[in-house]
Amino acid sequence: MHSLNVTGPSPSQSDQQQAFDYLIVGAGFAGSVLAERLAAGLNKRVLVIDRRSHIGGNAYDHYDEAGVLIHRYGPHIFHTNAQRIVDYLSRFTQWRPYEHRVLAVVDGQQVPIPINRTTLNALYGLDLQSDEEAERYLASRAEPVETIRTSEDVVVNQIGRELYEKFFRGYTRKQWGLDPSQLDKMVTSRVPTRTNTDDRYFTDTFQQMPLEGYTRMFERMLDHPNISIMLNTDYRQVRDQVAYKHLIYCGPIDEYFDHCFGKLPYRSLKFEHQSLEQEQFQSVATVNYPDETVPYTRISEYKHLTGQQHASTSITYEYPSAEGDPYYPIPRPENAELYKRYEQLAAETPGVTFLGRLGTYKYYNMDQVVGQALALYKRIEEAHNGPAPGESAEHSESLARQAP
Repeated sequence: MHSLNVTGPSPSQSDQQQAFDYLIVGAGFAGSVLAERLAAGLNKRVLVIDRRSHIGGNAYDHYDEAGVLIHRYGPHIFHTNAQRIVDYLSRFTQWRPYEHRVLAVVDGQQVPIPINRTTLNALYGLDLQSDEEAERYLASRAEPVETIRTSEDVVVNQIGRELYEKFFRGYTRKQWGLDPSQLDKMVTSRVPTRTNTDDRYFTDTFQQMPLEGYTRMFERMLDHPNISIMLNTDYRQVRDQVAYKHLIYCGPIDEYFDHCFGKLPYRSLKFEHQSLEQEQFQSVATVNYPDETVPYTRISEYKHLTGQQHASTSITYEYPSAEGDPYYPIPRPENAELYKRYEQLAAETPGVTFLGRLGTYKYYNMDQVVGQALALYKRIEEAHNGPAPGESAEHSESLARQAP
């Protein structure tokens, strides 16, 4: 395998002299998947830039000083129900089976989250033996909400105020800097409540981790003679120095337009990484701390995820923050309205396509970002190759108008 074609923050002479078909801003999942497809599938010349010092975006992992493989930006757990996404990523990695389990520290105990029958039995000294018994118990605690609008409404309607306050209110206030009553219902809808004893965090059909880590997978994905990479590079540094035909922008859409309508609100995170001279720190990969008096939201231990055997272990404390890199679009109706204004401006801007979590201001999982990038590639490919057998020329022209 040849080494990745990586240059520094200034374009090399050869980069300046040659025209690229695509300039892609962002070397995370969205940008890297699209770069690979354009280079390998359509023989396009692609320049990928990223303002960070590495590829892989927030999924970047590396060996720390102790020799433990850690995720620099908090735990990234791969799970999906889409076989086509598994098939695509499997070109660049082997996998190791891993089912994520999370415990929450509540009333001095560590209990499973999402809430399940085991959680209820442990918290309340119950002996619920069946799904039906657990369902009846939760129904007896639920406080019906006539119109469900907010994240608070979702939980109180399902399981009542006491469990909502034990598990959700403090955690959500820390995570988002807002009360659940101020957040869109989709935030807490992501965390189900179960009546069985399934203690897995996710129930997707495919739950596995890249065998050699995410960074190794990205390296293979971007290892193509048609792909050049520039790290430690801001888009504004190179946009007038490099010749390219079309821009794929995976950074914050409001930043591209100089925040002309105001800043889109994001929530950030601060990470405190620690290496410990012991084999294991906690019994599962992630332990949540819903109590608002505890400053961090969770502690993660990476050896559970990676299966690495090592005499030491490494953990990360996560502290949500209003300042720092944009991680989570804040789901509130007024923010969605502001994004729509930027989306309209984007639609009127020729020569640029916005992609990914930041480019489309949506809280996507990793597999969803891969799916979004593959869908964009399909539109580009169909527009490039003309109508497939049985498709009309009008269909092809419509695709061509959508595709860069």
